[in-house]
Amino acid sequence: MSHDDFKFEPVRGLPEALPEDEHILWQGSPDPARLARDAWGLRWVAGYFVLLAIWRVGVSSVDFPMGIALMHGVPFIIMGIVACGIMYGIAYIQARSTVYTLTNKRVAMRIGAALTMTLNLPYVCIGTAKLEVTKSGHGTLAFEIIGDTRISYLMTWPHVRPWYISRTQPALRSIPDAESVARIFADAAETRISEPRIARVATHGNAVAAE
Repeated sequence: MSHDDFKFEPVRGLPEALPEDEHILWQGSPDPARLARDAWGLRWVAGYFVLLAIWRVGVSSVDFPMGIALMHGVPFIIMGIVACGIMYGIAYIQARSTVYTLTNKRVAMRIGAALTMTLNLPYVCIGTAKLEVTKSGHGTLAFEIIGDTRISYLMTWPHVRPWYISRTQPALRSIPDAESVARIFADAAETRISEPRIARVATHGNAVAAE
């Protein structure tokens, strides 16, 4: 029996239905394995426990035969496997509950496993975008927000550019085929920003349109 935790959403990944003049260009989620490596430092944690096991075997080999010394390193390997398994499980839950959306007007990010929230980033509020791509094609697309808007680093982590705390940069983390997504974003943002804006001004009591 399947269960959709986000069945209440009128549109997947969005808290409300899109206006008639807005449409989805792309949707995606982080890759769990890459998120565990990029955000949680899974390889560093695994390497730490391997080094602990090697150190313990080396120390024990001074007083015990190598067979027994090797057994002394096993608990550290087991602890490392458990720790990495927990971290991967958290990353998997985070990835499963995340939906990134690019429309013709904005970037929307539904994030959070326990406490879900949606960030709406209109293209006109994004100054620049930074793309980091790995050899596998996975990557992170981060957005520099202009104006007075402030976003909490802790509330949005790991969906942020690492270490940019004072001026948090929300990011599409560990997404597959990141270069293609970046091109979709660039084309949509350029089109949106170049659209003429119409403002209404009053002239002798009458409303007229002015660009």
